[in-house]
Amino acid sequence: MTAPQLRAVSDLHIAYAENRAFVQELRPDNAGDWLIVAGDVAETYADIEWALRLLSDRFAKVVWVPGNHELWTPRQDPVQARGVARYRLLVELCRELGVATPEDPYPVWEDADGAAVVAPLFTLYDYSFRAPGATSQAHSLKLAHDAGVVCTDEILLHPDPYPSREAWCAARIELTERRLAEAPADLPKVLVNHYPLVREPTDILWYPEFAQWCGTTRTRDWHRRFGAATVVYGHLHIPRTTFYDGVRYEEVSLGYPREWRRRGTVPDPVRTISPGADLRRMRQTLRGATP
Repeated sequence: MTAPQLRAVSDLHIAYAENRAFVQELRPDNAGDWLIVAGDVAETYADIEWALRLLSDRFAKVVWVPGNHELWTPRQDPVQARGVARYRLLVELCRELGVATPEDPYPVWEDADGAAVVAPLFTLYDYSFRAPGATSQAHSLKLAHDAGVVCTDEILLHPDPYPSREAWCAARIELTERRLAEAPADLPKVLVNHYPLVREPTDILWYPEFAQWCGTTRTRDWHRRFGAATVVYGHLHIPRTTFYDGVRYEEVSLGYPREWRRRGTVPDPVRTISPGADLRRMRQTLRGATP
């Protein structure tokens, strides 16, 4: 049997039967495996509960952050809580299941390479990843509307009681910065967020106007500032590994069936996250050695 692993996936979108079947078959290789779920499990409360209950029964620890889809309030969902109230209901559900959330103490992962803080984050976005050529937020939104590229969040993701999604984002940034500053400084971090913490991953979007719903410039230095060995994110449905300032960024999206079928007949987005190995590679690189 393999040693316990820290694994990660996002954007399960189990409203699609093929994706639900994928989750049904998702199992640990070792009883000690942890699973990071970086948002967009589903849109309805019942589907979110089904998936997180299933996964928390199988994995030793599940760490969840909300995506935009969990925060939607679809008309067909019997649970009609909006905004912060909906998020709090999901946090309460996770606590019943033993799933770690951005509101809980950050868990510490340990393996043969050492210990690392796994920090689930919830930051939202503030339209600061503006569309190309935009001179203001209003201009950026107009360009998106003119191009017919408008996120469904504009209809279904309510910021209540905040006056706007960007105001909610600002509050989340301030809260999260305080929490990260209080985390053990001597341990490397695995920063987990639904949205990328830097803008660069959005540069390859087919529709660049969509970037404004993908994060905030206010998190640009977090991977350096808070000692990240690895950053895990989703949202873009473009699973890949990139590096920024020497820090590994892992997008772990499953995405929609029409997307993962282009990559093969069997989806396999689950990545193994090895913060100790990433930290060692970073140190070797700084010394000029070959990783």
